[in-house]
Amino acid sequence: MMDQGFPNQHTTTTTVTTTATTTQPTIRFDPSYIRTMHGMLKVAQVVLNLLGFICITVSGMSNNSRGGWFNTVSMGGFWFTGILLVFYLFHIIEKFSKIPWLKVEFIFCSVWTALYLLAAALAADYARYSEVFGVAAFFGFCAMVAYGYDAWLKFHLSRSGALAQGQYTPKQTSTVTSQGYLS
Repeated sequence: MMDQGFPNQHTTTTTVTTTATTTQPTIRFDPSYIRTMHGMLKVAQVVLNLLGFICITVSGMSNNSRGGWFNTVSMGGFWFTGILLVFYLFHIIEKFSKIPWLKVEFIFCSVWTALYLLAAALAADYARYSEVFGVAAFFGFCAMVAYGYDAWLKFHLSRSGALAQGQYTPKQTSTVTSQGYLS
């Protein structure tokens, strides 16, 4: 005798969707990166680093410890951000997609935000002795904001599982339907 609570048959549907990472492992020059938000942000960071460095260097008090600290922060940011910009322009980031670039950039941008806060504040305090330090402090605070915003963007991209360069594409979706009968 059959139990009245169960049907004679049932249907099972299984849907499988796989995603693939689409990256091109060839190194190629792509100037369109500069027109993206991330590219413009990197260019702005490089320019602000360089302007702050030049301001401190041309002042008569560039050998001051505050000036030396500001120049260390600005040149560290200039070289690291400049190299990353070149990596993105030539798709080297995409070639080495196994490296967690977004996390590396997030950590760097976070640290540089804090370092620029300190360096720009010290330069602003010294502006009473040299006006050029005040201009450098302005560029330092602008760089701090740029690095802070970039860190925020990298944090959200990293949490969402995005790639630094390249893209995820749905590869294949298959649906399997099977019917089973109870006797």
